[in-house]
Amino acid sequence: MSGELKKEQVLAIIKNKGNAKEKLLSILLAIQEASGWNYVDKEWAKLVATELEIPLTKVYDVLTFYAMFSTEPRGKYVIEICKSAPCHVAKADSAVQMFTEELGIKMGETTANNLFTLQYTSCFGACDLAPVVKIGEKVYGHLTREKVAEIIKTYREGSRCLK
Repeated sequence: MSGELKKEQVLAIIKNKGNAKEKLLSILLAIQEASGWNYVDKEWAKLVATELEIPLTKVYDVLTFYAMFSTEPRGKYVIEICKSAPCHVAKADSAVQMFTEELGIKMGETTANNLFTLQYTSCFGACDLAPVVKIGEKVYGHLTREKVAEIIKTYREGSRCLK
């Protein structure tokens, strides 16, 4: 899948962001966004390490520390379901069940059309809306089966409009 993003594009991102160690986070975010698969491929991580003259382990430290990064391909829309204590008490497991049934996938999986990935995340500060999910920067709370179906429908339809 690394064919989605070309070496020249990665080099252009690095050049655009600035070839400095301090730019590692913003470079990796830009690469992930440009990938089309919501992840940073191993090939790109090696290229970043080489271009910034830092150890590959430093790049992987960042990629594995921050929940926003993935080293595996993900769907266009990453559905993050909060697993913190307040959401757990507010039945986050029922939100998981609603999304898995609606999408036909398990946590950590991506739909066959590469549109959605389900994953757990840490608290993102919307405890008053629990159970809560985040898709991109948008937060959805007080989830019901109807709300979940509507959320998924909206993203599916929006994706069709982009084609």
